[in-house]
This record gives sequence, structure tokens and C-alpha cells, in this order.
Amino acid sequence: MHTQKLHIALLAGGTSGEREVSLSGAAGVEKALDSEKFLVRRYDPATDLARLATDAREIDFAFILLHGLHGEDGTMQGFLDLLGVPYQGSGVLGSAIAMDKHLAKELYRMNGLPVADWLIVSSDDRIDGAELIHAFGLPVVIKPVHEGSSLGLTLARSEEQLLHGIERALRHDSQVMVEKYIKGRELTVGVFGNRDLTALPVIEIVPGPGFDFFDYDAKYKEGATEEICPARINAEITAQAQKLGLAAHRALRLRGYSRTDMILDANGELFLLETNTIPGMTATSLMPRAAATHGLPFPQFLEKLIELGLEGRSKK
Repeated sequence: MHTQKLHIALLAGGTSGEREVSLSGAAGVEKALDSEKFLVRRYDPATDLARLATDAREIDFAFILLHGLHGEDGTMQGFLDLLGVPYQGSGVLGSAIAMDKHLAKELYRMNGLPVADWLIVSSDDRIDGAELIHAFGLPVVIKPVHEGSSLGLTLARSEEQLLHGIERALRHDSQVMVEKYIKGRELTVGVFGNRDLTALPVIEIVPGPGFDFFDYDAKYKEGATEEICPARINAEITAQAQKLGLAAHRALRLRGYSRTDMILDANGELFLLETNTIPGMTATSLMPRAAATHGLPFPQFLEKLIELGLEGRSKK
């Protein structure tokens, strides 16, 4: 029986600091989508928004592979809602909340989820380095409130580095988070589903020598980081990490899928770092690896995300 192909708009590129990562992810996704089932057209929001609006009638589904601002923050989701085009993952509200690290942490805390202490400084605040060190100790983590992929992130080991880190992060954003550093092992938990959620196997992230933490280079440089799936943790911590991943997804009003990063400290306690609403989709990315370990190879995982995206979001 001949079934009609689903017309998919693959949105990649964009204007954020993560443009290159987005483009490399899109190449892999385009290759993995079954050409018997899907007709894929590429759109780069940096240049193609008008074309996307014009073509909206012929588009059955948009696969958003944009990271950071104007892609992962609810703006593109709102644009597609207005065009009546369904898409994978979270809607406007969940996307916007998760992108704001400060608001996300407030919601985690309101839901009784464990987070490291933090405070927000903005460009017009008088910054007292000694006071911040007294509050949080050293080293201390500094990051822009609204960036992804660890852009503008600093692990400061001295007052000088702290002040420089805040200055650097303020170049990315008008609000900067200063956060207590929790030494430990970094874990990440992928979740997928709409009403019924499934937690994927936990991945342990081990940045290679020369990387203090899982920063932009450690994330995207081939071989810079070891990713162990399933993580080398016992069944009890695995279950706890998965439970936190599910709770974070619900607390931030997400749908479809997400990936939550956390730290396991020396006492065996877990602390949530942040939740990604459009996790990386390159061949080396974490969530596709966890899905494959779970028994969903990359092409099937993509189809699952499309199916979840279409659920309850019919084409207008």
C-alpha cells in the first residue's frame, strides 16, 4: 500500500552561539530519517523564516534542531504554533522556563528537588568578590542565565578569576548566575514521552585530562570526553537519578523529551544542574546514545520524537 510521505521541515542553523552544533546535528538527522517515509526540507531561521511561513501549508511537521536563544527558548515554538505546524518537544512555556536557568532552579526548589545554592548578579550590580567567596567558597561556578552548551561558563578558583568570569558571562547575558561548586561525577538522564514518561539509561560524563568540567570544547571535540552508558553507579543511585530526571521534566512543564544534567557528590547525593529541552542530536550526542542503549536506534528514536510531537498537536 502506498502511503504518502510526511513533509518535514528540518530547522537548523539559526543565530545563537551554537549555530555550528545545530548544523552538524541536522546533517545526521537528515541522514537518519527514512527517505521512504519522510520528505525533508532544510530551513535556516537565520535566513529562511519568510520561506518557512510561505511553505507552512505544505509542511506536516517541523523538527527543531536549534540550540540556545531563538530556537530552544520558546520563540521558534511560538512561531510554529502561529503557523499551525506541529513540532517535537516542549511548547512555548516549557521551552522558555528551561532556558532561564534561574527560573528553572526556582521551580526545581519549589518542587523539593535538590540544587546547589546560587544567586543572580546583573550588569548594574556592585559586585563584591570577597562577599561572593564568603557565601559560596572557592571554586565557584559562573554562567550566563540564558545560554546553552556551557557558553560563557567559568569555574573560578580565585577572586580575580571570579570577577573576570562574571565580566565574561555578562558579555553573553545581562544576568549571570553565581553558583556553589559541587565536586562530583556528572550524570545525565534523558526522558521521553507525553503523558507516560520513560527515563533512559543514565550516562556518566567524564571530561578528559585538561578539562575542568564538561565545557563547550569537552562537549563537542571528538574524544575529549568519555561518556559511559550505562553509568558506573549502583541500582539505587540509578533509580534516584532517573526519578530526578522525570521530576525535573514535570516541574518545568516539558513535553516530548528532555535531558537533565546532575552531579553526584562524594556523599552519594545528587544535585540538579539544568534541563535541556532540545538535547544535542549529533552522532556523538548523549541522548541518542542513551536511547540506543535502551533499544531505540537513532532512526527509530527520531520517529518516536515525531510521533510524540504529533500527538495532541494536529496540523491546523
